[in-house]
Amino acid sequence: MICLSILNCIKSLFVLKKSPTFAANFPGKIIDELKKTEMSSVTKEKKSSIIAEFGGNTKNTGSIEGQIAVLTEEISEISKHLKVNKKDFSSNRGLMTKVGRRKRLLIYLSRTNLLGYRALLEKLGLRK
Repeated sequence: MICLSILNCIKSLFVLKKSPTFAANFPGKIIDELKKTEMSSVTKEKKSSIIAEFGGNTKNTGSIEGQIAVLTEEISEISKHLKVNKKDFSSNRGLMTKVGRRKRLLIYLSRTNLLGYRALLEKLGLRK
């Protein structure tokens, strides 16, 4: 019983593919959907430039300011992606983990270097 319904579905797809309207619209729709779902990640070059700007040196990847700046960039990229793809729950979870990590790093920075914390907030434009 199930096999027959599956075969009928497959046959109907082949019939649809042969129709001119389906063939004309199908590739365009796929390309549009792929463009919507693309999420540009932060590239190595962009990360190294961010770390050079905030950490002082491209090799100083462990600096708190550099880590916070990279996380801020990643958060903005994921936020753009989630505005288009509202039901992407795995990316939403990744966003929440990055926000939590940035929050913990900001708390640490505020405890250890208050002036650097305030300067970083102003430079990144986080709190108004």
